[in-house]
Amino acid sequence: MITGKVLKLRGWKEGRTVGAAKVAAQHLISLGHSQDEVLQKLDAVLENPSAFLADPTFCAVASELIARQRNDQSKFADALRETPIEFPIWGAGEIDEGALTQMRNAMRLPVSVAGSLMPDAHVGYGLPIGGVLATRETVIPYAVGVDIACRMKISIFEQSPAILGQHKLRFENALRDQTRFGAGAKWGRHERKSHEILDDHDGWNATGLLRSLRPKAEEQLGTSGSGNHFVEWGEFELKAPSAELGLSAGKYLALLSHSGSRGVGHKIATEFSRLASSLHPQLADVVKHLAWLDLDSDAGREYWLAMEQAGKFAAANHAVIHREVAKAAGVDVVASVENHHNFAWKETLEDGTEVVVHRKGATPAGEGVLGVIPGSMADAGYVVRGKGNAPSLHSASHGAGRKMSRKAANDSITKVQRDRYLEARGVKLLGGGLDEAPQAYKDIETVIAAQDDLVEIVGKFQPKIVMMSKDKEDI
Repeated sequence: MITGKVLKLRGWKEGRTVGAAKVAAQHLISLGHSQDEVLQKLDAVLENPSAFLADPTFCAVASELIARQRNDQSKFADALRETPIEFPIWGAGEIDEGALTQMRNAMRLPVSVAGSLMPDAHVGYGLPIGGVLATRETVIPYAVGVDIACRMKISIFEQSPAILGQHKLRFENALRDQTRFGAGAKWGRHERKSHEILDDHDGWNATGLLRSLRPKAEEQLGTSGSGNHFVEWGEFELKAPSAELGLSAGKYLALLSHSGSRGVGHKIATEFSRLASSLHPQLADVVKHLAWLDLDSDAGREYWLAMEQAGKFAAANHAVIHREVAKAAGVDVVASVENHHNFAWKETLEDGTEVVVHRKGATPAGEGVLGVIPGSMADAGYVVRGKGNAPSLHSASHGAGRKMSRKAANDSITKVQRDRYLEARGVKLLGGGLDEAPQAYKDIETVIAAQDDLVEIVGKFQPKIVMMSKDKEDI
């Protein structure tokens, strides 16, 4: 029997077309045709459905294919604007020309409405990291990113941060034992963690792709990625009482993490970015990663469902990391703050225009909204409150931002230089390559100062014990 999985491997997309193709295939097999013969025939139908509209066996399949092609065809032409839409920039003096060029190109897209660039901006794929882009009636998978709903979360505990020095090994082992780092990191069958996200059958069964990713979610729940993802113990300081957090002024033990939707988000981004590109073959090379999907198309609706499920999974991933690490350390949470980036939101501009706002490495900063902006493995991070700045599209930076590429950092920063920097700030590093050395990042104080009209500081976090992926670095 020819299955839907076999058909999708040959280029068929999830939906009614697959069902119609399976019916036609079964009919031919019942008449004595071999599976190879049937698959070759279906390949021909997929290639040119119009030629089979009069064929009694394949007319239903051909009609479904043509209807889907019409549905997926964008209402916006691929031609770029001659002149990019103007956009505001925060911290322009610290932003490289490559990131500015990428943002200008994004503002030439026919679907673009508005944009802004945050002070941590640096070159990314398609849209720069730190870029915010509002589009009309469309979503751009690559402007969301491959780590969908990557997020920051801080948990604050009633204990004093002095406990880190008193029971150092306990807190180090909690990080070592209770999460996994690396691009392919996962739990063994008997190590896997529990969370209600795994029981969200409606969410995982919303599309065939999501259904296939449920096992990946199960094995990676409670793990961290590679690169700049981390889990770290530190000191959180409040200069004044916080009604939002329910805390008095003082210094507290805290746990900060940065991770996302892992292999789930990566697969969704890869599949739908490829699909979007196929629908816009005439799009200029400078924006080829910014191909879009119309929200009223099957592809656009399927991506939106998948993106939102990846967002729920990313939130669950952090919840499990914080739950397990805190439990192992024997501390109880009294307050927490989290926010995500690498996501798309349906929002309304000041003039009433309904748009989709893509925040690629940018923090939501609506009025009164709390968020977390970290520095580096050794430098401070901040819990902030958004001011709802309209020109920024209610956004802020999502970190300090790189000032060196990974290659440049590996080539120019020595292990001795990094370790002296850490030692001077009292930071113990349990894992992390030289490409993540603090010297590879912009100065967080400068970045925070550049956006004082976007956010106000609520509290300050100083890392003390940091866990990251070792990657190729043997520390």
